[in-house]
Order: sequence, then C-alpha cells, then structure tokens
Amino acid sequence: MSEKLTFEQALEELEAIIVRLEEGDIPLEEALEMYQKGMALSKICHDKLKFAEEKLTKVLTEEGEKEFHIHEEEQD
Repeated sequence: MSEKLTFEQALEELEAIIVRLEEGDIPLEEALEMYQKGMALSKICHDKLKFAEEKLTKVLTEEGEKEFHIHEEEQD
C-alpha cells in the first residue's frame, strides 16, 4: 500500500471497499484481502489526519495561540 496516496484517494478507496464488503456476495478469500486492504487504507487516513493535527497545533502554537487537541472517538 502506497503512503503516496492523498487522504482523499485513500478515503475514496476505503469507502469503495466498505460498500463492496457490505454487499456480502464475495468469496471469503477476496473478502479477507479487501478487509486487509481496508485496514491499511484506514491507517493511512488516520496517519495523515494525525500529521495534519500536529502541524496545525505547531502553527497555532508558534503564532501564540493555545494548543488544542482533537479528541478521537474511542475504538472498540
């Protein structure tokens, strides 16, 4: 999986995988491969969002603003 995907590209691919998996008419092996690819895409999206948050925090801090934190939803 390429980290060179933009956030939007990774999210679009992830959404397509979710739709396909929700249809439920694919062989188990293909479903597992799609699930693994989806997890990798999810990680790319998460990492890019985390990087953006850190960058914004740094910019705001350098400009004398208070630091802020985005509270992520807890995952099961």
